[in-house]
Amino acid sequence: MENKDNKTRNTHVLVIPYIAQGHVIPLLELAQCLIKQGMKVTFVNTEVNHKLVMKTWLERDGFGSLMRMVAIPDGMEPFEDRNDFVRSCEAMHEVMPGKLEELIEMVNETDDDKISCVIADTGMPWAIHVAEKLRIQRVIFWSAPAAALSAILSIEKLISDGVIDNDGVPLHENTFQLSPTMPSMRAAEFGWTCMGSIATIKALFKFTLTAVEAVKAAQWRLCNSTIALESATFNMFPNLMPIGPLLASNRLAKQAGHFWTEDMTCLEWLDQQPACSVVYVAFGSFTIFNETQFQELALGLELTNRPFLWVVRPGLTKESCDMYPDGYMDRIGTRGKIVSWAPQQEVLAHPSIACFLSHCGWNSTLEGVSRGVPFLCWPYFADQLLNQTYICDIWMNGLGFEKDENGIIVRDEIAGKVEQLINDREFKTRALDLKEKVMSSIKEDGSSYENFKRFVEWMKKKDGNGETITKTQFGQ
Repeated sequence: MENKDNKTRNTHVLVIPYIAQGHVIPLLELAQCLIKQGMKVTFVNTEVNHKLVMKTWLERDGFGSLMRMVAIPDGMEPFEDRNDFVRSCEAMHEVMPGKLEELIEMVNETDDDKISCVIADTGMPWAIHVAEKLRIQRVIFWSAPAAALSAILSIEKLISDGVIDNDGVPLHENTFQLSPTMPSMRAAEFGWTCMGSIATIKALFKFTLTAVEAVKAAQWRLCNSTIALESATFNMFPNLMPIGPLLASNRLAKQAGHFWTEDMTCLEWLDQQPACSVVYVAFGSFTIFNETQFQELALGLELTNRPFLWVVRPGLTKESCDMYPDGYMDRIGTRGKIVSWAPQQEVLAHPSIACFLSHCGWNSTLEGVSRGVPFLCWPYFADQLLNQTYICDIWMNGLGFEKDENGIIVRDEIAGKVEQLINDREFKTRALDLKEKVMSSIKEDGSSYENFKRFVEWMKKKDGNGETITKTQFGQ
């Protein structure tokens, strides 16, 4: 007989991101999109990140019983450095699988809507194996460009082609392409190869191999990307499913998942600036500058003689003292606005923004592209270098910087590239054309919309719920 409860109960999904902010934000956005489709979500952060997110997310109580934010320990002591990737991966793999299994079993014992699916960040591959053990549905989520994931999935080919050795160590500095239509890459720019010593590379490569196994074990492989941006990658890897860009602005909502409190006064300042005049400068949550580079950036922004909004987050420099050049604040006056964190999606949507000087993290890249903003690329590590290749060489909606003989991007280079980008209207034209293609993918009948629709229908069918997705833009 049919279970009558199936007609009313909610499909219940557990979502777990990797510990970095750039991973928490898109998965929390996906969770909210699933709630809009009538699903229940248990969102799992580490204890440290849970406190940060709950402190800054003012709209967290707006979902009623459909959203449950929970925390499990990450296996590290409070004083340990969670930016030590090897140590954090080791600790998480030791402690978190057992804690996640306990959480799922506890929820399923007490909640009529039992967890039927785990959506795990690729950086948390062990979560897929926990789901497999508990015989529930398994979905992997990739928060960076799909081309970066394609390189991970091509490790055997990279070894046989002599790009890396059996321990993941790069064998040369040359660029390569997985296919003639895909962007050029360098082995030294892979996620596991740009973190320091050979020993670190080898250790992170082992964790990368566990991620490959998790991707293979997953039933769906979701990417926060779109065919409009990476058609060559998705043609070569058809099992990767683009459902992006996942942006709160698509739902006319505020972005959630920040580790720092947004300074909303910058929006009032932007209101006072002329249209297409402001240089927006933000480097994400990982970039670190030395004193020389920080001061060259500050002086370069001053030299542009243009208004600028600069996000100087805690930890952007290693030094704790005042790093600004002497008399800097007096000279820039109200022409420059410096904040510790900004509501980035709202900033990029503001008509006063002329360009985005960015570290080219994938979230920032998607946010700028979706608003038709040209880029000045200043990548720090990992996929950010690949994203610069997309921006400068494939989409051609931005420019990169040249470093001097000491590895520094000097003030004249910064000011000169700002002028070149803003004065050449072709960059803005290409940025707006790309925006239209990307945003059409999430509208009804767009490629990302259709992929998301099929995914939701699959989850509800697997859960015994006969509902189907409503015919609206999936972010709304």
